[in-house]
Amino acid sequence: MDFSIILIAIGIIIVFASFFLNNTDKHADELEKVSISLHQETNGLKKRLKAVEEELMIGINPVSTNSQNTFREKPIHEIIVNQILTLKSQGYSIDDIAERASLTKEQVSSVLQSKGAIG
Repeated sequence: MDFSIILIAIGIIIVFASFFLNNTDKHADELEKVSISLHQETNGLKKRLKAVEEELMIGINPVSTNSQNTFREKPIHEIIVNQILTLKSQGYSIDDIAERASLTKEQVSSVLQSKGAIG
């Protein structure tokens, strides 16, 4: 009789253990699906970021300056040019615009002249 109780107890333990083992397989499958989904989303974001970076690089228009430097200056990005024009239309002085845009007064004047904002 004691032997049958031991067998029943072992059977019950095995049944409970099988439930937990099956759940770990389900959790592993879910974890793998989430991992794959996260990887796909990351790749999608990388592709979108690369496209945005390319669009920003296309928008660079060199602005000629009237300075007498013999070396070639870096072109001013179109976003900065738009910021300069916006600040000028809001009534800011060239000194204020140069400070806000982190440019020299000559560069700001050159941009405004090239865009026809000042004469």
